Parts: sequence; structure tokens; C-alpha cells
Amino acid sequence: MNILRNRKYITLVTNLILVFTVGVVAAVCFAPHGAVPANGGAPYYNGNTAGDKVSLMFNVYEGEEIVEGILDVLNEYGVKATFFMGGCFADDHEQLLKRIAEEGHEIGNHGYFHLDHAKISKNKNLEEIENTGKIITALCGVKPTLFAPPSGSFSSVTMQAAESLGYTVVMWTKDTIDWRDADENLVFARATEGVKAGDLILMHPKAHTLAVLGKVLDYYSREGLKQSTVSANIFGD
Repeated sequence: MNILRNRKYITLVTNLILVFTVGVVAAVCFAPHGAVPANGGAPYYNGNTAGDKVSLMFNVYEGEEIVEGILDVLNEYGVKATFFMGGCFADDHEQLLKRIAEEGHEIGNHGYFHLDHAKISKNKNLEEIENTGKIITALCGVKPTLFAPPSGSFSSVTMQAAESLGYTVVMWTKDTIDWRDADENLVFARATEGVKAGDLILMHPKAHTLAVLGKVLDYYSREGLKQSTVSANIFGD
């Protein structure tokens, strides 16, 4: 009887060990490669609220000359910003990408064709993000680590795809809506009203945005806020 009980006990323990081992192997084999820690499975809507940084982030699918002007203003003020580049635009503007990188600004990934990432498959999400990253790296030697979904549209599938490719997903705190409203006063108000440390302020390469950019940076300075890249705002220098 004791021998039978011992055999049953040994069998039970062996089976438990086997189940545990299979679970560990499966987790290792099927976990996404290159994944980075997520913000609790959600995108970042702001940076460090206990710090002193704010971040202008420019989503770029057009406006080469305006981007050049934005770079001139940023350099004049001695500050750095983040440019989320659309892949199809980046592919045609190698010299602009190189200038952004060489002048110390951050380059992020904004998808290739500005699709609605909440409505496309995981494979299509992967394709849009991965192809854009490869183009940016090939053209200017920078491997982007931030992904901003076009139009702010994303799903859990988008999050999984981005994280599996090693990207942190970023949204915004304040939207200037400058792509729609060609009004300098509105852009300034939306970029400054109630602004606080950790804010991520979304802009686009528009003539009225460029015209008011220096005024926005002056306001941040007077408020004791430092303009920085999105990564520096979220993760620190």
C-alpha cells in the first residue's frame, strides 16, 4: 500500500513539473521578440509630470520647407524636438532626415501610409511600422524607438505589433489641431493654455505653426519649462 501511494505521489509531482516546464518553454518561444516594457499596456499621453520638461512633437507627412524652417527656429532657441516621420515622406526626403538627425533632434515612427491602425490587421500594423523604421534607419542611421499612431488611432493589436518591434507607443497631452485650423492665435493658445511639466504638444509642419513657434518657445521659457524630446520627457535624459 505504501509503495502504491509513493508511486502515485511521484507521478503527481512529475506531471506538475512537466506542466510547469511546458508553460515556461511556451512563454519563451512565443513571446514577441524585441518587446519593450509597456506603459501598463497603454500608450504614453504625457512625460514626467514631476519634472520641468515639455515636448513639441511634429507629425510629418508633408511640408519639407516648413520642416526646414522649424529646424531653424529650434536651433535658434537651442532646443530639441521630436519628429514622427511618415514612411512614404521619409523615403523621398533623405537629406531632410539627415539634417534632423545630425542636429540632434529625435526621429520617431509615424507609419508608412498614414492608415487607420485601429482598423487594420496585426500583420498590416507590423508592415506599416517595420517598413518605416527600416527606411529611417537606412537613410539617416537612426533606429526609431517611438511610434505615434496616425490620427491617434490604435487598437490592442497596434500595441502588440509596436511592442513586438521594440517600440514605445506615444500619443499627446495637447493637440494644437493646426492641420485643420490655420490660425496662429489658436495654435498658440492650444500649445500654451494650462501647459505643465510632462506635457506632449502635438503639431504639424504648417506655415501658421512655424510663424508662432518662437512665441510658443518663449512662453515655455517664461513659465520655467524646458523644451525637450519626447524620450527625454518620458524617460529622462
